[in-house]
Amino acid sequence: MAHQAGGQWPAPRPVPEGCEVQAYLQDYATLLEAVPLPSLVVDHRWNVVLANGAFETLFRGVRPHPTAMPGDNFLRFVLFHPDAAEILGDHEAGWCLPMLAHFETAVERYGHDHELQAVRRDIAQDPIMEAAYRQGLPHWIRAVGEAGTQLDGAVRLLVHPDPRRGPIECRIVEETPRTLQEIGCARLTMVLRDARRPAAASRRPRRARGAGTHLAVVPDPED
Repeated sequence: MAHQAGGQWPAPRPVPEGCEVQAYLQDYATLLEAVPLPSLVVDHRWNVVLANGAFETLFRGVRPHPTAMPGDNFLRFVLFHPDAAEILGDHEAGWCLPMLAHFETAVERYGHDHELQAVRRDIAQDPIMEAAYRQGLPHWIRAVGEAGTQLDGAVRLLVHPDPRRGPIECRIVEETPRTLQEIGCARLTMVLRDARRPAAASRRPRRARGAGTHLAVVPDPED
């Protein structure tokens, strides 16, 4: 298992299927650690069940946060951590809105899930995120189409902490074996692309607490 700044990544989260699945997850953690690319296993709430050392390295500079650490819940990290835009390039359109689209799908499927409902409450309490969810997301989906919301195969921007890499593209590859599917989990790997490939602008300035309530992706009221 990877280690988180200030401590260890959480151990595999309890699953109700018993010792056989727990043993599978332990062995799968060994497999994941052998992968040199950032890779993680998440459940339908985006709780991180497993993550490898390359994932830890990518987010090693993230400051502590009570609810939005990347090794705890990746959805919350993308939406709520003040450091997210420092690592996830093109944060609004490249990461935040696609994750909101996946969150919306999860809410439709697991509407009474208490953890998802807690995320929804936190979105509602953040004026910028609420504007993104209620206004920006439908506008963005109309612009990019449903295909643009798909995770597998998507190319995203990262700002790698290794200065030899810096801003770099990654392709997200989802490859989930049957056993993980049966316990409601998915595996995602960030395939770091050749640094010689041109990359777009990497990130937006960090959003200060108490900043304005308008996102660039949210249409102006007169639109």
